Amino acid sequence: MTGLIDDHAQHQGPMARRAEQTHSWWRVMCLTGLDYFSTLGYQPGIAALAAGLISPFATIVLVALTLLGALPVYRRVAKESFRGSGSIAMLERLLPWWAGKLFVLVLLGFAATDFMITITLSAADASAHAIANPFAPAWLGGGQVWLTLALVTLLGLVFLKGFREAIRVAVLLVAVYLLLNVVVAVVSIGHIFTNPIVVEDWWSALFESHGNPLLIAGVALIVFPKLALGLSGFETGVAVMPQITGSDADAPDNPKTRIRGTKRLLTTAAVIMSVFLITSSFTTTLLIPQADFQPGGPANGRALAYLAHEYLGEAFGTVYDISTILILWFAGASAMAGLLNLVPRYLPRYGMAPQWARAVRPLVIVFSLIAFLITIVFRADVDAQGGAYATGVLVLITSASVAVMISAWQRRQRPQTIAFGAITVVFIYTTVVNVLERPDGIRIAGLFILGIVTVSVISRIGRSFELRAPTVTFDVDAASFLRGDAKSGELLIIAHEPHEGTDSEYVKKDRDERRFSKIPLKARTIFLEVHPSDSSDFEEELEVTGSIRAGYRVMQVRSGNVPNTIAAVLLAARDLTGVVPTVYCEWTEGNPIGNMFRYLITGVGEVAPVTREVLREAEKDIKRRPAVHVV
Repeated sequence: MTGLIDDHAQHQGPMARRAEQTHSWWRVMCLTGLDYFSTLGYQPGIAALAAGLISPFATIVLVALTLLGALPVYRRVAKESFRGSGSIAMLERLLPWWAGKLFVLVLLGFAATDFMITITLSAADASAHAIANPFAPAWLGGGQVWLTLALVTLLGLVFLKGFREAIRVAVLLVAVYLLLNVVVAVVSIGHIFTNPIVVEDWWSALFESHGNPLLIAGVALIVFPKLALGLSGFETGVAVMPQITGSDADAPDNPKTRIRGTKRLLTTAAVIMSVFLITSSFTTTLLIPQADFQPGGPANGRALAYLAHEYLGEAFGTVYDISTILILWFAGASAMAGLLNLVPRYLPRYGMAPQWARAVRPLVIVFSLIAFLITIVFRADVDAQGGAYATGVLVLITSASVAVMISAWQRRQRPQTIAFGAITVVFIYTTVVNVLERPDGIRIAGLFILGIVTVSVISRIGRSFELRAPTVTFDVDAASFLRGDAKSGELLIIAHEPHEGTDSEYVKKDRDERRFSKIPLKARTIFLEVHPSDSSDFEEELEVTGSIRAGYRVMQVRSGNVPNTIAAVLLAARDLTGVVPTVYCEWTEGNPIGNMFRYLITGVGEVAPVTREVLREAEKDIKRRPAVHVV
């Protein structure tokens, strides 16, 4: 648990420190490019395997969707969710109470699928490149699983040690990798121009299989969802926004410079990737026999590496393999950073994860163990994990499309609403087709969702008796009430559930408490009222205000959890005055078990016993623990 906070804000959870050093948008683009650009290592091979000879046309459709769909969506996400929370935060704000929390948990399940499969799939493909290299030692043969596990282990060790130089390493890896891909693309295109027979052979085979151009176009529109891996990286692009250099002149609630830099990042990355997707799809489809893409074939999962060895020699091919292995392995680092950003940002704040889930190192161990399990179950097979990866990517992009469409609708921006609505429909179609074609992806995502929901429910119940207020602030009047009574050596606080709010209500409450709780008539008391808010919230910043009602002094606070809030206010009052307070409560009518379930869902129920238990957990010294008097 020591050293768990990343000084450079690599992990943008609530426990992260503010980034002291930020970077130019193009440097940060290289960090997101670890995930985005590294898909070139396996995307062309998976596309050819999924779409066959139609792959180039399906890729053009995918590129159109990237530039005309995903890019505009995430440019708007960057504008409206600029603190690194991404599209999930936009949807969280739209859905209050438990519905919003459950929806976020589901999206986190898909995000976990995306990032975890990125780690395992990238490591598996890096292993495939290492094993297939002609200079690889013979003992690597058949070692796909253990080599992948070794890469995942190395990734975990890097994060346990600290991940400080990510951007510097990312810039170097991405620059070298893209340069090598430019060389492969230029040489491959040159070979096609000097050997036009390959185009004629492909064209003949294409028409022989599909008949006419309209049918080819129709099939391309149908099969392009199978190529959805080429859309990865957008959510990561908005998650790293705090790393981009802003301007001191920008307002905190509208950092124009950082937003502008993020939009440049997203646009530049999308254009670069689109060019590489089209060129790699055409060159690999035309120059590599379809049989070589099949499982066990020399181009399976490494189509561009196949071309590098074939047309540039084994030496260049080996350099290309090394570059590909490094960027694929580091893509797992990008995904790990994404997980370490999402989990601390949401689950502990919801009370749906243990407190240690705020720390980097314990989470790294948990994620590494999950990656081990996925690798073993799928036997480090790149193709077998592609469906789950695409499902996670598409669900996140679809949810982002829904978020920006709703945002435009709420702002009454009719043209934008229509445009984003159309984009949303296309992404919903793409997601549904992908799920129907490869249902294993939704099954894996379902397991992640089930795991997250199960852990969240158990954690929320287990943390029911925790103090949930990081801070308690008293206004001038409330602090004056407490300090004034503390001079007499006692603080007597009456817990009051407000109803009509009439003067007679306060008079009756004071009379009953003094009678049944034996409070002396001359003793000074203060009413404490907890006005209900969203009970699904866990951590709340409490602001206590004081006022005079019917001649009685009243402290009011808004919270979704009554007992925990009373306990937090009592402890804060003790710390403010040095006097241990006593609170007077009434027993709650009804079945105790039913009241306990009411407390878990609505934040009310057995107020007195739960308040006492929260105090017992928070303060072990009985002499300093506020007393709970109940009749």
